[in-house]
Amino acid sequence: MTQHKSIAVDGPSGAGKSTLAKLLARELGFLYVDTGAIYRTVGLKAYREGIDPEDGAAVTALLPGLDIDMKYGGDGLQHMYLDGEDVTDSIRQHAISRYASCVSAIPAVRAFLLDRQRALARENDVIMDGRDIGTVVLPQADVKIFLTAAPEDRARRRYEELRQRGQEADYASVLRDILQRDEQDTSRAAAPLRQAEDALLVDTTGNSLEKSLGVLLDTIKERLRA
Repeated sequence: MTQHKSIAVDGPSGAGKSTLAKLLARELGFLYVDTGAIYRTVGLKAYREGIDPEDGAAVTALLPGLDIDMKYGGDGLQHMYLDGEDVTDSIRQHAISRYASCVSAIPAVRAFLLDRQRALARENDVIMDGRDIGTVVLPQADVKIFLTAAPEDRARRRYEELRQRGQEADYASVLRDILQRDEQDTSRAAAPLRQAEDALLVDTTGNSLEKSLGVLLDTIKERLRA
């Protein structure tokens, strides 16, 4: 039986996990799994149903009938589907960030999605990013990276990303939301954001995308050879 390789990339909101993990997956020929997009899709469902994302019982009640799917298009990228609709762009609305953070703190939601995430790693060589990949989802990952950057740097990147998507954005509000998300992610009872003991800490503050990608690619190749 083939033993697949797995790479876990964790870190706070706006650290560049998704962008870098996509590029790394392409370079290495691995399947890219954005777990944050999965939680955002659950958050979008709660948003559309008018449910308070902090109401754990109400969100949990959505799970049995949740029609959520993940497919890979001709571009090789992950597309999220909710009730048969491609919501890959919809889940990136700024308003959904809060919903994603809140629903991801609900133990029932995390348990509901855990098996699906682990199955992808059993069946493919994967690079998976999120908040608890190296600590909870794939604790035996071959390579673990904890990616971070200064809050101001992360807010700037998120602000620019939102503007490029044509969404209204205010830097001060984005920074405030980043700091609030950090607090929620690190203090939640269910699988809080933290660096795994055997994860390599990579701070991308002030780095260009090319420099960050080069550092990560060299590190991963070295650790996979070890």
